[in-house]
Amino acid sequence: MFFSAAEREERIVQYERGPLRIRDALAVVPDEAVRWRPRPERWSVHEVVCHCADSEMNGAARIRYLVAQKEPTILGYDQDEWARVFNYHALPLEPALRTIEAVRASTTLLLRTLPEEAWRKEGQHSESGRYTAQDWLRIYADHLDKHARQIERNLAAWKES
Repeated sequence: MFFSAAEREERIVQYERGPLRIRDALAVVPDEAVRWRPRPERWSVHEVVCHCADSEMNGAARIRYLVAQKEPTILGYDQDEWARVFNYHALPLEPALRTIEAVRASTTLLLRTLPEEAWRKEGQHSESGRYTAQDWLRIYADHLDKHARQIERNLAAWKES
């Protein structure tokens, strides 16, 4: 079932507000809690923000491939491996935050200009199979909200530790 124009716009607004959710969640995390992990296999707040920047760059490319390419293949990636290989703790947060904001601003403008038929485009995701532009919007509209909640949970766990 496809989103109505109103439902789609609601998701685009949620998508557009995502960077603010991340900044707001991060703003209340004390410096000493930013690199703290709730468990060894869980990400710190710092790693969450760096992941969001990488994910946003991937997401921006994915929607463009879906809409512009004929029979696109959308590649999955191992987010935990990216965090390890790119040593997220060695990367500064501010460029990651600016990346999130810039990519979302640019992609929001794109989303609002897509014709109706673009939302019916589909490709194949290397891990999950059939993947539509609407699937993309459903996932990415909530992505930064989900990670803002993760930051909030990390902070709560840090306070309890």
